[in-house]
Amino acid sequence: MGIFEAILLGIIQGLTEFLPISSSAHLRIASEFMGIGDAGAAFTAITQIGTEAAVIVFFWRDIVRIIGRWFGSLSGRVPRTDPDALMGWWIILGSLPIVIGGLLFEDLIDGTLRSLWFVAFALIVFGLLLGVADRVAPQVRTLDKLTWKHGLIYGFAQALALIPGVSRSGGTITAGLFMGYTREAAARYSFLLAIPAVLGSGGYKLVKSVGDPTATPMLQTGIATVVAFVIALLVIGLFMKYISRGSFLPFVVYRVLLGIVIIVLLSTGVLSPEGGTSVAVQGGAIAHAATGGAL
Repeated sequence: MGIFEAILLGIIQGLTEFLPISSSAHLRIASEFMGIGDAGAAFTAITQIGTEAAVIVFFWRDIVRIIGRWFGSLSGRVPRTDPDALMGWWIILGSLPIVIGGLLFEDLIDGTLRSLWFVAFALIVFGLLLGVADRVAPQVRTLDKLTWKHGLIYGFAQALALIPGVSRSGGTITAGLFMGYTREAAARYSFLLAIPAVLGSGGYKLVKSVGDPTATPMLQTGIATVVAFVIALLVIGLFMKYISRGSFLPFVVYRVLLGIVIIVLLSTGVLSPEGGTSVAVQGGAIAHAATGGAL
């Protein structure tokens, strides 16, 4: 992977991380069409540190307040029933499923589940679920009504995002809508819940990639991470404004169409499930074939 490819992947990561369309799926697909094979789960996890840093900047006041009230509840200075103190506990509780799942199924996540067949079907199935939730759910709950049971359900929904194509924000927002939360409340909690999981996963993968000859070079990974941070900071604000008045239908349609396109490309041999593209241009004397190593 060169600097140019790293910048492009950073832009894609920043654009797609907080939209319910799966950033890992887009990185997986884009890297294939660039002819560099699968950028890898480690690259995805590390660049997500950049997008999560954008969340911290955007929700800084909320985060400081939640942390302060949570610590205050431990010493008794703040009532344990305080909504912000409880939010701290529910974020901790909701982070457990993805941590446990990530450790137990790391090899499966880094290998088999990165097949483009899984990505395509996850895009379609979970896109349709998002559409159903957005249409039929009552959407009346606000975050001050969050309970430990709902926090745990959010956590299991987030853990499904270990499968490329599901979408971390898409999975948690879908769960929130089905539980009756408003679009804005579901999205806000989705972003806050992702902070410990993403930073933990990215840090873990960063440590593991040091000295690994098969990992993407740190220079390219670092560039992609910085680019992702800048783009994500812009996207979060626009997305939060949009969902305050718009539906998730455009994202549902996009996910389904993208999934169908991937299935067609896989079925016709243009894309390889485990890595690689093959493109032929018949109108001239140009033929390009690029094959990435299988995971």
